[in-house]
Amino acid sequence: MDDPTVTIHQGVLRGSIGQDHAGEKYYSFLGIPYAKPPLGDLRFKAPRPPEGWSGIRNAFEEGDECYSRHPVLRHIVGSEDCLFLNVFTPELPNNTNKTKELKPVMVWIHGGGFNAGSSKLEFYGPEFLLPEDIVFVSFNYRLGVLGFLALDDPELGVPGNAGLKDMVMALKWVQNNIHFFMGDPNNVTIFGQSAGAAAVHYLVLSPMAKGLFHRAIAQSGCALNSWAQGRRICWELAKILECNVATEKELLKILKEMSVEKLFAAQEEIKDVYYASELRPNGPVIEKTSKHELNFLVSHPIDILLSGNYNKVPMIFGYATREGMILALFDKKTAGEIKIVEDFETTVPVALGFSKGSYSSKLVAQKIKQFYFGSDEPGLHNLDKYYMMHTDNFFLRGIYHSIRNHIESSTSPIYLYRFSVETSLNVYKTLGELTLPGVCHVDDLGYLFKTAVTPEIHGNSIEEISIKRITKLWTTFARYGDPNPKKHDPLINVKWNPVSKNKIHFLDFGENLTVGINPEEERMKFWDQIYCLNPTKSKL
Repeated sequence: MDDPTVTIHQGVLRGSIGQDHAGEKYYSFLGIPYAKPPLGDLRFKAPRPPEGWSGIRNAFEEGDECYSRHPVLRHIVGSEDCLFLNVFTPELPNNTNKTKELKPVMVWIHGGGFNAGSSKLEFYGPEFLLPEDIVFVSFNYRLGVLGFLALDDPELGVPGNAGLKDMVMALKWVQNNIHFFMGDPNNVTIFGQSAGAAAVHYLVLSPMAKGLFHRAIAQSGCALNSWAQGRRICWELAKILECNVATEKELLKILKEMSVEKLFAAQEEIKDVYYASELRPNGPVIEKTSKHELNFLVSHPIDILLSGNYNKVPMIFGYATREGMILALFDKKTAGEIKIVEDFETTVPVALGFSKGSYSSKLVAQKIKQFYFGSDEPGLHNLDKYYMMHTDNFFLRGIYHSIRNHIESSTSPIYLYRFSVETSLNVYKTLGELTLPGVCHVDDLGYLFKTAVTPEIHGNSIEEISIKRITKLWTTFARYGDPNPKKHDPLINVKWNPVSKNKIHFLDFGENLTVGINPEEERMKFWDQIYCLNPTKSKL
């Protein structure tokens, strides 16, 4: 069969044919530019619309990811010219299906802490999702300083969040072009994990993304997580680079003319630690308002939530039982061993505004230590308590609080899940040689996507059953805004209820599906008490 071709607004694409998990064929179009290359004077700036081409563009190979380190192997990958997306569809328009209903579109936003990651097929193959008759889109966005440099001077046109604005541009491309691939532009679901989940939540909160999507799934992350909020680092860069300048304008000129290799090396000189007590470099920031361009984010996420002025769409939030295991993997990667927390002031949420060393900071630190460890000292013998503390502090409390605030102001349903199934598909935990029970951060992804390390999937295995369950729930939600299948499905034998104001309903995704109310209730009550220790921050 000839390679498939599709004509979009930019020109003609030639794709290829693949085979999904059910053995059915699908059409693949890789490396499609969704914005003008962000090079030269466009470095750090909001993305510009894509340019067209003449002739037929081969869409056989993936485009470069943003210049960064490979999230697993840690070598340098990618380039600045990185604003590409991929489209996978089970069907293309032809003369016999012109009246056929368009398919739900699912747009994936990858994670990586806003510093690493990509849409590469080694991580996010579409084979598990496409049997559910959806169109799948994945894309790259700018990372690190290239995607999140933020300047105070509004005249310079670099207010920050260029990486998030890339996502908006990708969603605009989807609106304009996805019908050429049998996708429905009026039924678009954004979904992502970790930083991708936080990005999904930011898109829900941003007026810039209004009307570009219709449902949202945030897996293990949200805009209220401390690690998902960045700080301005331009003067830290200036010091590292020994730039003797007095203004942001002078500094920007130097940074724009610098090689990407030198810029990235300077970025890596800035300490990026996952402490709850510190804002990270190179993440989303509250922008200074500008008359020159649209802003993505001009208020704190909690203030937007409380205002009720955001994109009200059906949402799924969720978490893995031991998200905090990822901190042990970071330790092993950087120090060669798990480093148990010694200074509990590093666990004091930065949002509380307590200065390190202050009475209040020390009080909160002691309360956190007492709650999770009691009279015991942290060590390898009680490692699960360490994992639980970081699960709650870095992930779950922010997710929980986001849900409670959404419920107060949105009439769209909000669903919550807890991911607890452990099989051979939980590869991060295996790679990290972590042996305690619990699902590590990232290990839900092996059930949604085929990866470079996906083992052989045997029929009727718990791996196969779990893949079928999550892909059915996710794609049903994408189709209807409700994850519960419309027809009887023997693998999904429970009703997943949305959260209500009085009850946090949730689905536990284990070897069996079960439902419950108010998960980790006592732990969440503890964190509510912690945030109330600073009355001016209690809304957080």
